[in-house]
Amino acid sequence: MYRGQSGQWSWLLHRVTGLAILLFLLVHIVDITLIGFGPTIYNDAISIFSLWPIRLVSLALIGAVLFHAFNGIRIILIDFWAAGYKYQSQMFYVVLAVTILCFLPMAYFVVAPIFGICPQGSCSMTAM
Repeated sequence: MYRGQSGQWSWLLHRVTGLAILLFLLVHIVDITLIGFGPTIYNDAISIFSLWPIRLVSLALIGAVLFHAFNGIRIILIDFWAAGYKYQSQMFYVVLAVTILCFLPMAYFVVAPIFGICPQGSCSMTAM
């Protein structure tokens, strides 16, 4: 199952995406804590999230959450379905395909404001 095959890549990507999600949660706790310092400080800190590099990091986070969730389902199937281990490689490629299919529409909404496209209404990309 391992030695450079899909099982090893699945294991590695699952750990890396899990750590990325954990890192985001720590950042999220810090930015929510800023509410206690007043609306001005909080709004200034949150405005950072509209910058294009942070939008790209947010996009990577979306990909990480999607892969981690779908791969978690794959792991559950391998663990609790008697024949699951036989199809682990095929399920890995299905996880990748479903992750990409779900990621693309979300990527449009995250990246479009960088280029002045406002898919959800009015854009406020003042700090680019």
